Amino acid sequence: MNFFKILTVKILVILLVSCGASPEEKAKDLTLQISAKNHTLHLGETFVFSLENPKNHEFTSLTFKYNNTEVQPDKPVNTEKVGVQNLEATFYVDSKPVTLSKKITVLNNHSPKIFKYRILNEYPHDINAYTQGLEFYKGILYESTGQYGQSKLRTLDYKTGEVLQNVNLDNAFFGEGLTVLNHKLYQLTWRRGTGFIYNPETLERLSSFKYGKSKEGWGLCNDGNALYKSDGTESIWTLNPDTLIEEDYIQVYTNKGKIGQLNELEWINGKIYANIYQRNGVAIIDPQSGGVEAVIDFSPLKKMVTQHPKLDVLNGIAYNPETQTIFVTGKNWDKLFEIIIIE
Repeated sequence: MNFFKILTVKILVILLVSCGASPEEKAKDLTLQISAKNHTLHLGETFVFSLENPKNHEFTSLTFKYNNTEVQPDKPVNTEKVGVQNLEATFYVDSKPVTLSKKITVLNNHSPKIFKYRILNEYPHDINAYTQGLEFYKGILYESTGQYGQSKLRTLDYKTGEVLQNVNLDNAFFGEGLTVLNHKLYQLTWRRGTGFIYNPETLERLSSFKYGKSKEGWGLCNDGNALYKSDGTESIWTLNPDTLIEEDYIQVYTNKGKIGQLNELEWINGKIYANIYQRNGVAIIDPQSGGVEAVIDFSPLKKMVTQHPKLDVLNGIAYNPETQTIFVTGKNWDKLFEIIIIE
């Protein structure tokens, strides 16, 4: 009897082994390969890819996607955006779905140009304003300020610094960037995942909105059609102005790597100008690819304002279409500078 039990066990083992590997084990034998050294490319370069199957496992319904867009393995893929991109292969092994993915880092294809600036005018600015956002609308300067218990939304006569209108935010909110689009003023707050919408002429609050995938609110601008939002990382999100849903995003990279801590934003002549927090500088960004085209070092301006214990970094950039000049200031700066950029 014992002999037959042992024989039965041996037969079962042989049968199990003969059934082959599980779908999970088979999937581990397949690899996704790309023609990029260290998985790194430059903007505009192409790559090819393949699914390697050295053990010839059977699978079905193979599809490839690059950033959620289906691509074909026999055609080169062009890199149109900088940053970390995703290539996926999805297929079925023994009726079970399997997805393999590879991360590809795309750098910009040239180093940023270094732009300079020339100061045209200096105007008074509230030294107690922890400036987070600036925007011109119909000749009036709008400003959003931060700090819990001190956050405000207001309009200014930029030449005199006089406050024309003022709205205090609830103490629970830390004010951030702002912009005006389609006769609505949008203001971000920092960590509450909430933005506010106002009537720009009266500063009456009309409604609020919630952030989507971005966790924080930092800077805000618009191109006349869509809103662009920074969240303190290297990402800038595109928001649908009707639904305020984050529909897409770019990642901001130079030819060396990412630029993080993107703060206040301004749309100027088809480009996004972004304050880089703690750097006292501004990056000029291609809104389609995310590539940094140029940088401006504004650090000398900080030495031209009153030095005091609460003096903080450059933040706040606004383009005045009436004068076609740019205005910059900083957190707790007592001056607002009107400048032009020199390429």
